[in-house]
Amino acid sequence: MASITPINVADLEFDNGTFDAAAFAAQTLSSWQSLAAVIDHTLLKPDATLQQVKNLCDEAIRYRFACAMVNPVWASTAVGILSGSGVPVGVVIGFPLGASLVSTLRQEAAALTRLGVRELDMVIPIGQLKSGNHHAVQHTIHAAANVAHHHGALLKVILETCLLSVEEKLRGAEIAIQAGADFLKTSTGFSTGGATPADVALLRGVAGARSGVKASGGIRTLADVRALLEAGANRIGASASVAIVRESGAD
Repeated sequence: MASITPINVADLEFDNGTFDAAAFAAQTLSSWQSLAAVIDHTLLKPDATLQQVKNLCDEAIRYRFACAMVNPVWASTAVGILSGSGVPVGVVIGFPLGASLVSTLRQEAAALTRLGVRELDMVIPIGQLKSGNHHAVQHTIHAAANVAHHHGALLKVILETCLLSVEEKLRGAEIAIQAGADFLKTSTGFSTGGATPADVALLRGVAGARSGVKASGGIRTLADVRALLEAGANRIGASASVAIVRESGAD
């Protein structure tokens, strides 16, 4: 693995480019098809059944969602169903606590990408971030990013913003981008709060045009989605995806 240099976020001068959230939101909301194309259709509950996973994949094909997001145990099932459909499979790793060993994250990422998974959503090591151990945070994300990118997969890093101070959100977001994150993501949906427009705007402010921003957690309506897109999200994670696109005009 390539060596990494510790980041002192306070010393960085940001030149992040620009992301036109208003234009992106307007384009995305112009049709239900455009909206579906930025939604990760998600089923992460622990009691999800085989039939529910099959239904999720069938819906992902029907509505052309950005991906079908499942837990690792269902990865091979989802890959098999979605093979040839053009809809990628996304899987969570180090989820939902962000407390896995680095070696475990590498093994998970490698095993899943070899199965054909093309998007990995990992939880930042929350406790390490809150402890100020920024090098450990950077090392952990960098390790997962290396494996994901080697296999042609995207890495989204979940900050679990409801557990962080503003300073921790800013530092965590910058460290994640520097370590190779393709997206910053707000929430797991399993903690004390989900996505908010304020947190999305904060993450987009750090990211600029350097990475995507995924809003996830508690998103149930088209109005929720609109507010998050206008705040700067360019990917949405939701289990209510079908209801949202139907509200937008889908059959």
